[in-house]
Amino acid sequence: MDQLLNILGKIDDAVWGLPLILILVGTGIFVTVRNRLVQIRGFKHGIELISGKYDKPEYKGEISHFQALAAALSATIGTGNITGVATAIAVGGPGALFWMWITAIFGMAVKFTSCTLAVMYRRIDPDGYVRGGPMYFIELGMGHRWKFLAYMFAGFTAVAALGIGNMVQANSVADGLVSLIGEKGTATGQIFRLGVGIVIAVAVGLVIVGGIKRIGKVASRLVPFMVVIYVGSALIVLAMSHELIIPAFKLIFARAFTPASELGGFAGATVWMTMQQGFRRGVFSNESGLGSAPMAHAAAKVNEPVREGLVAMLGPFIDTIAICTLTGLVIIVSGQWSSGIDGTPLTAESFETILPSWGRSMVSLGLVLFAFSTIISWSYYGEKGIEYIFGRKSVLPYKWIYLVFLPLGAALQLKIVWTFADITNGLMALPNLIALVGLSGVVAAATKKYFGELREGKQRQ
Repeated sequence: MDQLLNILGKIDDAVWGLPLILILVGTGIFVTVRNRLVQIRGFKHGIELISGKYDKPEYKGEISHFQALAAALSATIGTGNITGVATAIAVGGPGALFWMWITAIFGMAVKFTSCTLAVMYRRIDPDGYVRGGPMYFIELGMGHRWKFLAYMFAGFTAVAALGIGNMVQANSVADGLVSLIGEKGTATGQIFRLGVGIVIAVAVGLVIVGGIKRIGKVASRLVPFMVVIYVGSALIVLAMSHELIIPAFKLIFARAFTPASELGGFAGATVWMTMQQGFRRGVFSNESGLGSAPMAHAAAKVNEPVREGLVAMLGPFIDTIAICTLTGLVIIVSGQWSSGIDGTPLTAESFETILPSWGRSMVSLGLVLFAFSTIISWSYYGEKGIEYIFGRKSVLPYKWIYLVFLPLGAALQLKIVWTFADITNGLMALPNLIALVGLSGVVAAATKKYFGELREGKQRQ
């Protein structure tokens, strides 16, 4: 097992080296400039679109604006918001949160671009079934000679779904619950973990059998509820420690550019390690650049691609700027960030420090809800990848494989599961980022036209 972990670690370091990070940030800056700070000037209009005032029943698609955003958010608001933030801070120090913010700010423009393209180049079958996502805008937008990138993306997506959307989520839930009952590292705890995985698989199976329509309906009800529960708990914790919030922000900015010596080791967390952890966990959390969200947003009932891009770009803001920041602040103000604890137990201990007797329970509830919502949405992403390569008949067998991986993920070591997810995330991002740069001019032209018509009053609900 140690040898496997060592091999995966080396692959992970190679995939998530300086080149990919530069490509991710560079693409974000490029599309931000190309679309003239769309994440700022289009923010208010994006909120208006979610309200449904521009929706019409005759628009083609399978789900509403809100259901599409909820489905995408249910995939992104997962264990990355609880476990991922804790891991980033435990390894890279408080400064990692700053670099997560950077991925979110530029990630909003990336998600706007990718989801606009997803609607532009989607295919709708005679029965109303929608086919959309990066593989389609690569094939139809960039031309046949780039189709190999579409196949690469689809393949990496089908595999990545088993990591980021499946095993990581099940593992984090099992890890959190086994810690809650005090059986971590015991034979009883291992059996319990497997049982948790089986229960999750049954619950997920009941939802994903209904496809994107059922996923959208479940997500549109589940996401608001779980966000209110978790955010409310975090705000209570911060209100009880309000005098430590400003010092926490100062520490975040200071440690973003200086080593975090409190974490030990030869030189503590280096600045590069802090940046690397922030970018990794930021991408894991909000999924900007991966190309996953376009598959959900392609199914939206909308006649104007730019509108769906504006709705989609709110995702990184809600996920990372809001929820991940709250988690990070709780960990920092509790003083537990340098305790040597990692993952879900770090977040749970941080809540428990300030809210004795029920802090851990709130984290466990949030973890279960977040993970479940992520698992059901990522099953759809994986299905879309496998469908592109092998056709619609391959979807049902893939669903069964997806369900089998849940108990496996729950029982495996945390580090192996997270490393596997990191690798597949990086490989999935590359084809998508190449396409976003190549087709950025198409989106820039559509964006300019849309906002021009909006100012002239031609874009009415």
